[in-house]
Amino acid sequence: MDNPFLLRVAQTISNHSLLPPASACGEAVLVALSGGADSVALLRALLELGYRCEAAHCNFHLRGQESDRDEAFVCDLCQRLGVKLHTADFHTADYARKRGISIEMAAREQRYAFFRQLVADNHYAAVAVAHHRDDNAETVLLNIIRGTGLQGLTGMPYRNNDIVRPLLDTGRQDIADYLHRLGQDYVTDSTNLTPDVKRNAVRLKLMPLLRELNPAITDTLLQNAAIARDAQQFIASHAYNIDKVEQPDGSIAIRKQDIGRQVLLFELLHPLGFTPAQIHDIWQGLDEQPGAVFRSPTHELLRDRETIIIRRLEKADEWPEVAFKAGEDATLCGQRLSTRIVSAAEVSEISTDPHKACLDADKVGSRLCLRLSRQGDRFIPYGSRGSKLVSRYMIDHKFSAFQKERQLVLTNGADIVWLVGQRTDDRYKVVKETKNILIAEVFAQSN
Repeated sequence: MDNPFLLRVAQTISNHSLLPPASACGEAVLVALSGGADSVALLRALLELGYRCEAAHCNFHLRGQESDRDEAFVCDLCQRLGVKLHTADFHTADYARKRGISIEMAAREQRYAFFRQLVADNHYAAVAVAHHRDDNAETVLLNIIRGTGLQGLTGMPYRNNDIVRPLLDTGRQDIADYLHRLGQDYVTDSTNLTPDVKRNAVRLKLMPLLRELNPAITDTLLQNAAIARDAQQFIASHAYNIDKVEQPDGSIAIRKQDIGRQVLLFELLHPLGFTPAQIHDIWQGLDEQPGAVFRSPTHELLRDRETIIIRRLEKADEWPEVAFKAGEDATLCGQRLSTRIVSAAEVSEISTDPHKACLDADKVGSRLCLRLSRQGDRFIPYGSRGSKLVSRYMIDHKFSAFQKERQLVLTNGADIVWLVGQRTDDRYKVVKETKNILIAEVFAQSN
């Protein structure tokens, strides 16, 4: 192979296991094709390397006739190359307005949702996108400007699940030279030439200035990104090995003393949507009064006494009561309650496991209800003579705020027969005269 551009792309594919060798690749590669120089070069290079390709083009209808021009160009190119083309039309401005997000983010969400749907409907070796080394350097700078942790300094990965980046070791000028040698035209997005978008400002203003200070700024940024990547992987391995104790309600408890450094906390929380500012505040107040709650778009974190507790965001009012019959199962709040009735003669010993309750089945009756505990709920804890507020029981036993919110009770009419996972009600205990026993067990629901 005497073409240096193709050789570099082939080496990137091989070095990072992005695709099988072309001769052994039985599935097509889906190429994200905008019509710009980068994506056109990617398509032409993969075809020259022997890969069977299909293409995907998104018309976001953001640039009027220019958007339609791009789609017409892509259609003509694929027809001439014999490449199957998939197209999608999006009303991106409306989508962004309805969701309260930027146009750039809206286009990204729509584009990758389209790719995921195509992957689900077809069997592709991968989805190839045309990011190159200059894009990567600009991304590192953008992340620094916006504020980032170590992960943001690592730049773009060669592979992210089904998404691969075969051009990540080539530059913008390499791509231009390759297309020139082929005599291959392409379209230019006019918005890329105006510095009113952050990425364009970095490309058109900041990078030229930095090259005056350091002509090899792209290499420098990417070398630093490689160092950051090694450091991030090292830290991630430590974060992975921190003990994360799953609670019956599906939340995760992590001991404060096991975290040790803010960078580990960042590695744990940033993938869950917590911002750098939130993570800084959590770290700064880690040993302060317990009870503070922090929320990301998908998760919430409770600063408890000795631990931090993390759970996926859910709305308690979405959980109705579950009525069921003795002998059946019920599921609520990520927990499954299994019940069965056996003869007392079959039970030689009453279990002391708090996640298993043994109750007098005839006293409990056949109609049961599983629900969240409520303000004012009372029961008579096993072994006690007087009743006690469930809320007081939880305070006395140092329940976290999360545990209090999701504490389940098993009821028969107005009576609580079991504070689930804790104590049974003394009125429904098994005694010498008991003939039938209701055995109830609680399990974390499988995902």
